[in-house]
Amino acid sequence: NDFVYDRINNGVYKAGFATKQEVYQEEAKNVFDALDRIEEILSKNKFLVGDRFTEADIRLFTTLVRFDPVYFGHFKCNLRPLTSYENIWRYTRVIYNMEGVPETVDLDHIKTHY
Repeated sequence: NDFVYDRINNGVYKAGFATKQEVYQEEAKNVFDALDRIEEILSKNKFLVGDRFTEADIRLFTTLVRFDPVYFGHFKCNLRPLTSYENIWRYTRVIYNMEGVPETVDLDHIKTHY
């Protein structure tokens, strides 16, 4: 949870709200290094800690579902779109398609309120 929060959930904000170029570059790099690490984990596991869906997955999903529509453009976390990560993109779709999840994701609201 700490890694996901610091490097991804909060990482996109640290990059997006950076007021100095050096800070933006460092924080954006941290986000994508973390995504690379998650991609590697998901190449071996269905979820972050194996085959069990946990709170850590929920915490990561909330940022992933917003990544391309919001953080990629508005927060300039645009080194790679999330869709270019094969395992992360699969993982995001698996969670999104779980019973009850699609009803909690309003992409129009996400896009217009950032």
